Amino acid sequence: MNIIFSINGGIGKCIISTAVCRAIKKQYPEDQLVVVSGYPEVFLNNPNVDRAFAFGNMSYFYQDYIEGKDFRVFAHDPYVDTDYLRQDEHLTETWCRMFNIQHDGTHPELFLTEREIAFFSNKFTSDKPILLLQTNGGAQGQELKYSWARDIPSSLVQDVINEYIQDYNIAHMRREDQIGYDGTTPISDNFRALCVLIFISDKRLLMDSFGHHAAAALRKPSTVLWIANTPVVFGHDVHNNIVANPFTKKPELRHAYLQKFDISGNLLEFPYDNESDIFNFQQVIDSLK
Repeated sequence: MNIIFSINGGIGKCIISTAVCRAIKKQYPEDQLVVVSGYPEVFLNNPNVDRAFAFGNMSYFYQDYIEGKDFRVFAHDPYVDTDYLRQDEHLTETWCRMFNIQHDGTHPELFLTEREIAFFSNKFTSDKPILLLQTNGGAQGQELKYSWARDIPSSLVQDVINEYIQDYNIAHMRREDQIGYDGTTPISDNFRALCVLIFISDKRLLMDSFGHHAAAALRKPSTVLWIANTPVVFGHDVHNNIVANPFTKKPELRHAYLQKFDISGNLLEFPYDNESDIFNFQQVIDSLK
């Protein structure tokens, strides 16, 4: 049988889905698992995935995997499922329940080859230990360069840079359209190269984006900061997950529908008096140490 697992979402969601792939293959070991997503590179060398396709690059897919074949399709999006919206269990648990799959743990998996590690490590050669930052997320071309609901406040980022700039080379994973910081080396590369950078870095300060999922998959404990989303749903136990301080004012939620906050950082919904109220600097430094 062909099991077609369709994943609609970003690269972080694809990384989380590898835990679901493992559970599917464990329950149906004799079947062929075919994953369709926007990021097939996430599934390279994954022993649980037989084929990985990208949306828009699926020539003859129907003929090869559906027409006249025994198949089943797992394509429902957990982001609109009641259990997900309750925000009281991990996304992988909700995902597996939707498909009647026995949950096999929340930890994601990435499989780097020795040649990948050796080749990409040479690109990131450093004369000091590496402190890796991922401070901002979201899609390219978004109107707001900083999302209070997801990104690390700029003042906190600068304080961390000042704390570590003498003893570490500070690598900043970011696109060219994202906020940059003096004292850091901007890194924009392909996904597999960034995974190697995560793997070889000595310390990691990450936000709610693909970096912390990749670090968990590679078993690299990191400090991860959370604001609108919760580590209960998207987090990993290998990390030190720091949740934002309690709100200092009542947010304006006139536009909220199925979820409380717009992850892009709707200006009206900001529930603090100042950005400095969101996290405690010393708590972050103690975690990095």
